Amino acid sequence: MRNDVENDDDDDSYPKPVGRRCVFYYGVGHMLNDITAACWFTYLLLFLTEIGLSPRDAAIAMLAGQIADGFATVFAGELIDRFGHFKVWHGAGSILVAISFSSVFGGCLPCKILASCSSVVETVSYSTSAAIFNVGWAATQVSHMSMVNCISLNSSSRVVMTSCRNAFTMVANLSLYAVALVVFSSIKATTHADIENQYRWIAYTSIFIGCCFVGIFHLGTKEPRLKICVHGTSNARIAWAYWFKKVLYYQVGLVYMLTRLVQNVSQVYLAFYVMDDLQMAKSAKALVPAIIYMSSFFVSVIMQEMSWTGQRLKAYYSAGGILWVFCGAGILFLPRNMSAFMYVISVLIGIANALMTV
Repeated sequence: MRNDVENDDDDDSYPKPVGRRCVFYYGVGHMLNDITAACWFTYLLLFLTEIGLSPRDAAIAMLAGQIADGFATVFAGELIDRFGHFKVWHGAGSILVAISFSSVFGGCLPCKILASCSSVVETVSYSTSAAIFNVGWAATQVSHMSMVNCISLNSSSRVVMTSCRNAFTMVANLSLYAVALVVFSSIKATTHADIENQYRWIAYTSIFIGCCFVGIFHLGTKEPRLKICVHGTSNARIAWAYWFKKVLYYQVGLVYMLTRLVQNVSQVYLAFYVMDDLQMAKSAKALVPAIIYMSSFFVSVIMQEMSWTGQRLKAYYSAGGILWVFCGAGILFLPRNMSAFMYVISVLIGIANALMTV
């Protein structure tokens, strides 16, 4: 009798697309992760070196966070798959993100407690905060991403929700750069304390914006149940070791890893490229990444209105990859006296990022 009821529910839910309000509530659920990640990759190394850490110690702190993220992602995925409760994981991860992120840019607390400013204490402190931040970030990301498959069985609705999430990723990045532009313009940095104050304002404002959207997500999104029966068939839970025997597992993992690598490179290093290599105006350091995310945002919005098939997904992803190859070639051979074309390339990079991510 229970299976019959579940099958009826799935039969009813499968052909129905998810409403726009549900798509919006889901899409804003990753804003805290996105805006803090944008600040993390863009400003963390710059912040740590400007307050006195050596480039080596700053790199250790960031590496500690990335290692923690790698392990936490695997364990979070296994635990969420086993126990469910997506919103609990999402909420707990968001709390860790907010607290640890504020501690990273809020100064070295152990240094104040121990009355010591040694490089070892500072490195350990920032590395620990970075690790905690990435553990919370991974729990929030995995729970939010995996929730799509349980909210709807409609393949087009899943793509629409993912596209909406990607669109708000662009909103988060643009919000960060807008906040940073205001802070850097209004607060002049002449001492280490001034520098810490600048980044502290950016971090706290980012956390506030992100937490507001996390609240909207939790108020508007119902806890989805795991879809275990589809059209009269019942699927037993698959052991995690099963996936390591599947070629598709490595294909999907490799594709996602390379996609994230492309995005992180465009986010972190293009700003330095336009300043050091092309020697463009200082405003280009903010304009180039902003143009990339604005372009990605508009393309993501357009893609929400499309109907999707497996072949179309592959075609658009491939188109994004090919477009990035041409963008990379343009960056490689762009002469300094034609640096204005970097703005055109930025538009194309944004389009390519959206096609690949969605």
